Amino acid sequence: MTAPLIGVSTYLESSVRWGVWQLPAAVLPAGYHRLVQRAGGLAALLPPDEPAAAAAAVARLNAVVVSGGPDVAPALYGAEPHPRTGPPATERDAWELALIRAALDSGTPLLGVCRGAQLLNVALGGTLVQHLPDRVGHEGHTGPPGAFAAHEVIPVPGTRLAKALPEPLTVPTYHHQAVDTLGAGLIACAHAHDGVVEAVELPGEPFVMGVQWHPEGGEDLRVMEALIDAAA
Repeated sequence: MTAPLIGVSTYLESSVRWGVWQLPAAVLPAGYHRLVQRAGGLAALLPPDEPAAAAAAVARLNAVVVSGGPDVAPALYGAEPHPRTGPPATERDAWELALIRAALDSGTPLLGVCRGAQLLNVALGGTLVQHLPDRVGHEGHTGPPGAFAAHEVIPVPGTRLAKALPEPLTVPTYHHQAVDTLGAGLIACAHAHDGVVEAVELPGEPFVMGVQWHPEGGEDLRVMEALIDAAA
């Protein structure tokens, strides 16, 4: 059987250094493409493009992964920026929203990771908590700069996520924002012990899911394997 082709969105950075070069670059932590490969897929990177190109890109893929990264622009869900909300990644927001909508329109399996889960929620009309410590009173969802924290998540029985992850598990995590009001049709399919929504999904077919943690930062392949099974 031919391995499914999984498109993964990338960062767009104004200055990246390698060797003797320092240039603008589309980049992605290697954990993402390695996770796709280890789970049985072929990885294709999707750097930001004109939103009008998203449908054509998605049409050539078997599934889409929207990766983690900077905060989603609050204006996209009708909010004013919190003092701790980072600067908007305008080009990336527009491209990834277009990828999400193209995947939803075409029935292409879709997985959002961290920022990707938040953007999926926003694409469907939901809102975000802009700074979790204000809501939960601790910083346990974020590690020190450049390092993941770890905490337990509890899948909701009867959900698609719970079929892949039937038991509570400890996950690598790095986020100060999270889903607040759910987008249209989405259900929460995992929570942290403090009540934070840790995963969302659209019931039924096709596969549409967002996880707030970073599976590419750990060894558990099951979420990516579930996406690739749907893509196949």
